[in-house]
Amino acid sequence: MGVGRFVYTPILPVMHARAGLSAASGAHLATANYVGYLVGALAGILAPPLVRSPVLLRTCLLALTGSLAAMPATHSTTVWLTLRLLAGIASALIFVIAVSSLHSHLREHPAHLPGWAFGGVGAGIALSGLLVLALRPVADWRAAWWASAALAALLTAGSWNLRPEPAPAPAAQPGTATPRTHRWFGVLFASYTLEGIGYIVAGTFLVAAIEQSSPGWLGSGAWVLVGLAAVPSSALWARLGRRWSRPGLLLVALVVQAVGVALPALVGGVSAALLSAVLFGATFIGVSTLALAAGARLGFPRSVALLTAGYSVGQILGPLVVTPLLRHGYHQALVLAAVVVLMAAAAAAVLRVGLRERGLRASPEPVRGGYGG
Repeated sequence: MGVGRFVYTPILPVMHARAGLSAASGAHLATANYVGYLVGALAGILAPPLVRSPVLLRTCLLALTGSLAAMPATHSTTVWLTLRLLAGIASALIFVIAVSSLHSHLREHPAHLPGWAFGGVGAGIALSGLLVLALRPVADWRAAWWASAALAALLTAGSWNLRPEPAPAPAAQPGTATPRTHRWFGVLFASYTLEGIGYIVAGTFLVAAIEQSSPGWLGSGAWVLVGLAAVPSSALWARLGRRWSRPGLLLVALVVQAVGVALPALVGGVSAALLSAVLFGATFIGVSTLALAAGARLGFPRSVALLTAGYSVGQILGPLVVTPLLRHGYHQALVLAAVVVLMAAAAAAVLRVGLRERGLRASPEPVRGGYGG
């Protein structure tokens, strides 16, 4: 899923340079993928039997791999839009099914252990970045897509025998939802939706923004660092959540992420690009872990589903919001994204203060069965 969904980011600048893809069309391709992801996530929410279907899992693995292999077969933007939409649907369902299987096996294990499995998304990002970095000097954008399809095929083979488990009996949410928790859940929902808008701009355009003023290898190299930093991040934030309140940690993670997103635009240079990659990679999966856990702890009905939907809508809006800025390059888009993430942090600060003053808690129980990547 990490390869199929995120390999587009390091390939995007190559397609700009060698496939004639405009900045606006690049943003539209990203939006199509995020629309597909929302559709797939909602399907998993509204039709729970899908999450328990090995046939659907295998179909999605093949569809995701095939969508990557088909990208270099055409120059049609319409076909590309369709393929990225399909990739989004397939990757969301793969993730939902994998999370269901994961939590059914590790329900009684420490929260950081599932966190390491979520790090698989980061591993896919790192592998896709390494792939594009290795191919850029010797091949064109088509070879990058074909190679990513071959990598996805290998990972599909490794995933083929994953058996989705029957959904566990739904556990009662801790606490009882009240008008007070309704209000604070609304604040959390706003924060997480804003994060979806801000994070996805960096997740889509970070490589292109770095390459705008740096050597070509640096953008792909930075994307590898994003993936490597993401691998342990969910486990780390889950461990910290056992000692400190999740709204407080969410605030810290969002501020750190905003700094990482803004660095390439405001500072520039190799050091800033690499530090940006580490800060972004270390927080974007962790933010999902913390927000979903806080929502479950508030006891709001279907909190994970609602937060995931808001986050997905934010991902769709992000590229659309910054498209008018792309005619001037990517730096303005990153600055705007950092501002939006800071707005998410401000909402998290309100949540932290409000819960503390009213004696409500949003920690430290882990989320079981949640997803929001």
